[in-house]
Amino acid sequence: MAEKILEAIQKRVLLGDGAMGTQLQYAGLEPGGCGEAWNVDHPDRLLKIQRAYVEAGCDCLITNTFGGCRIMLERHDREDEVEAINRAGVEIAREAFGTKSGFVIGDIGPFGGLMEPYGDVSEQQVREAFAEQATSLVAAGVDAIIIETQTALEELSIGIEAAKKAGAPCVIGSMAYDVTTDGSEIRTMMGINPEEGAAFMRDAGVNIIALNCGTGIDVGWAARAVERYRKVSKLPTMAQPNAGQPVLEKMKVVYKQTPQEMVSELPALLDIGVNIVGGCCGSTPEHIRLFREVIDQH
Repeated sequence: MAEKILEAIQKRVLLGDGAMGTQLQYAGLEPGGCGEAWNVDHPDRLLKIQRAYVEAGCDCLITNTFGGCRIMLERHDREDEVEAINRAGVEIAREAFGTKSGFVIGDIGPFGGLMEPYGDVSEQQVREAFAEQATSLVAAGVDAIIIETQTALEELSIGIEAAKKAGAPCVIGSMAYDVTTDGSEIRTMMGINPEEGAAFMRDAGVNIIALNCGTGIDVGWAARAVERYRKVSKLPTMAQPNAGQPVLEKMKVVYKQTPQEMVSELPALLDIGVNIVGGCCGSTPEHIRLFREVIDQH
């Protein structure tokens, strides 16, 4: 019987992959293009990206389905392909592992707007979109679902509920925090701090509490956030920090933190007891390869 992700993290720290969005851009995705559609339009290009992460030593691949719900795909006139795009995302990630064992984590990102009464998307629309995506990911055989880059508890709650109802073997909730202007604290865009986020995810019934992305969230801040999580909950933790702060060069967003710079604070994150660690925006297979070395030496 294949090892389950919740069993694996009891034995060792798992290494996740790195950024997908920036890698798609390097591979030719035009600004504003639908990266998730590449699952069916350019599967060979996506497979190359994910194989590079596997070769770098990752244990987990997150599917290229961040914007794979109906609401997001509708903006690209691809809303009729929800099931196909999500299924292909899972299949490509599984293929990328080849003969190596690894875990495929189905990705559900934000729906990209505000719910009523603050926005024009109803709560029911979000519930239906997340339920449809979660069902597609579970049917395709994911080892877990991550509801990531969340800033509002209401949307996160809908995603967690959808993943649980779909029968996901493992549910990961992941919030995106920003460093405050004075550099003293981190909160989500909606004002949620790590303690509040951890307590909410714990009570919502996730299996793993996580953080990813966010303005200024590097490995050091990720370590501090995980430490705060662990004071509130004994659940396993996951962290996907960015490769530093982005800069704009020639109208392109560039992350300049080198692999060596990024892993300089990784031992602190490992010491705190993180269970899964990977990279978010700007991280590359080169970053993940050095993560592998540090984890193995730790």
